[in-house]
Amino acid sequence: MLLKEICVLDVTCCARTARISEAARLMRQHHTGDLVIVDAPDADRAPVGILTDRDIVVEVLANGLDPTETTVSQVMSSRLVVASGTEDASDAIDRMRQHGVRRMPVIDHDGSLMGIVTLDDLLRMHAAQATAMASIVSTEQAREYRAKR
Repeated sequence: MLLKEICVLDVTCCARTARISEAARLMRQHHTGDLVIVDAPDADRAPVGILTDRDIVVEVLANGLDPTETTVSQVMSSRLVVASGTEDASDAIDRMRQHGVRRMPVIDHDGSLMGIVTLDDLLRMHAAQATAMASIVSTEQAREYRAKR
């Protein structure tokens, strides 16, 4: 399955110049645990980093930094691993494992943000596929049982 078919298209973004307090408000407002950081939130939205709720806790709050003064660029992960919308989900899983990331922004052919895929999304996809396969087995067993009666 291609990532463009399973990624979340409604991605919450902010600029790297945003304050951590603003980023936290965005996360709360949009019920998300991450923000994709872009240089131009209202333009091409090419991803340059990612900020997670864990980054805020571990890097800002635990270090006693002021969230109203600290900018996203000071905390975000700029070692960004991105995926193409035309990439197969199994390839994305391999890359996530290799890089130790749970979230990957998904970009289109122009490098603009298309969506985001998370480990949770991929787990749900695989769980649905496993359920479908189990259903096939159950159906076949029931068919065989009826045929023998």
